[in-house]
Amino acid sequence: MNRAKSEPKNGSMQATVIAEMRRRIIKGYVEPGASLSEAALADEFGVSRTPVREALKQLQTEGLVEIRPRVGTFVTVPSRREITELFEMKELMEGAAARLLAQRGRVPEIDSLERNLREADAAVEEDDRERYALLVQEFHDLLIVGSDNNKLQAHYRTLMNQLAYPRLVNTSLSQPGRAIQSDREHHLVLELILEKDGDSAERVMREHVRASRRALLAGLPVGGAFEALGGKGPDPA
Repeated sequence: MNRAKSEPKNGSMQATVIAEMRRRIIKGYVEPGASLSEAALADEFGVSRTPVREALKQLQTEGLVEIRPRVGTFVTVPSRREITELFEMKELMEGAAARLLAQRGRVPEIDSLERNLREADAAVEEDDRERYALLVQEFHDLLIVGSDNNKLQAHYRTLMNQLAYPRLVNTSLSQPGRAIQSDREHHLVLELILEKDGDSAERVMREHVRASRRALLAGLPVGGAFEALGGKGPDPA
């Protein structure tokens, strides 16, 4: 009886730890390569080490942390090759999403994309890179949701978690002229979707992702990857 009562609680706490640690890593509040202490996390969340240990195992399967036996647990630091491979998958998924959305007609996501681009235009005009970076993420998310394909969405979320995408967007947009060009590319993708030209929408979307990848890699030093991007510092929440 006691074990039966404790299992749901442990499961609930494990889910809480997973969700919060995933959020911190993806948002950049925990720097790539940072050591994660089971004891410290257990103390912070007010739980035993067991749910923390299981949570870290789950995050390892998601590619967010690396558990090194007898050494410790660390936030994953993707190499340039890994980033390239992840972006190759991102290109395939977002290209497919653009094609699928073009086939659906005037769905609510179209209205949201049009609103997104109006706000993005203003952000670029005002040189508000932080605001534009958020709108870039929203544009891509809306595209995926607009595909109306649950399997695609699920795999895409996992991919974005592994990329810790918010940090990469900022690095890509730091390249001179990239924000303006990115905004133009988004407009072209949506124009083709509105024309119901799925093949062209897919092709242009894939070209856009490749351009973003080139800008990102240009912003990284030759010898490193994520470690050069740094974190955002303490979690403001």
